[in-house]
Amino acid sequence: MAKAQKKQALGRGLSALLKDPDNDIKSVGDKNADQVIGNVIELDITAIEVNPFQPRTNFNDEALEELASSIRELGIIQPITVRKLDFNKYQLVSGERRFRASKLVGLETIPAYIRIANDQESLEMALVENIQRQDLDPIEIALSYQRLIDEIDITQEKLSDRVGKKRSTITNYLRLLKLQPEVQTAMRDGHVSMGHGRALVNIENEDDQIFIFQKIVNNGLSVRATENLVKSYKEANNTVPTQENTPIEKKLPDFISKNIDAINERLDTEVAISASANGKGKITIPFSSEKEFKRLKKILTGA
Repeated sequence: MAKAQKKQALGRGLSALLKDPDNDIKSVGDKNADQVIGNVIELDITAIEVNPFQPRTNFNDEALEELASSIRELGIIQPITVRKLDFNKYQLVSGERRFRASKLVGLETIPAYIRIANDQESLEMALVENIQRQDLDPIEIALSYQRLIDEIDITQEKLSDRVGKKRSTITNYLRLLKLQPEVQTAMRDGHVSMGHGRALVNIENEDDQIFIFQKIVNNGLSVRATENLVKSYKEANNTVPTQENTPIEKKLPDFISKNIDAINERLDTEVAISASANGKGKITIPFSSEKEFKRLKKILTGA
């Protein structure tokens, strides 16, 4: 307890140092800069502005209220990070959820790590720290990667080293940005997962991608069922002559499209069906567990 109180007192002492206009710290070479930069200091919340480079754009109100309740009871456990802009003026680098929740609680000060950085360094710090430490949705992560590549002029190989992720992982996230806006929004809202998105991105036709996406949402399809559906679509698309932008149902013969719903209803699952022009094809029935497999076996064999 004594150690915590001493640390908090030190933070308040350094805070007073930062409010001395005659000794304003503007660079790492200024007097007392070594006492400030990298240390935890109690800053006035009113002296901090939101970072325009913040990759997170969705803030769940309920989750913020829960965090605010925790801060009310326990205080700020992990300090935010800010960069110094001007005299007694700072900008968030990371920790916006903690910052917002602290304002909800009505705190006047908040513990913060102080950094001095230019705009490009601030952008890089904000994106990298958020990718590594925040619970961003897949689209936000993909956008963060893309911004680093575009605005910092960094290659995927160097980005891989910078964020500690495999290049293939970064590539998979970036591919999500090729999805239709409706699909991206659903992913951000948690209605479909990254696994669904990775399967859907293989559907280049916009109308067909949206059609399959709607089937995922309406029928609650698993990632595996979605992969099978996409696979059957691509097989049908490769063997059945179709006009551009023709909806997916028309790629299957009538005898299949008229009966597929009955099969799905009977099996209580979403089957994937592919067929060639001469009527030959196959039915794929997905299952997610041994119990599910035995349920399907009983329906199909009666035993």
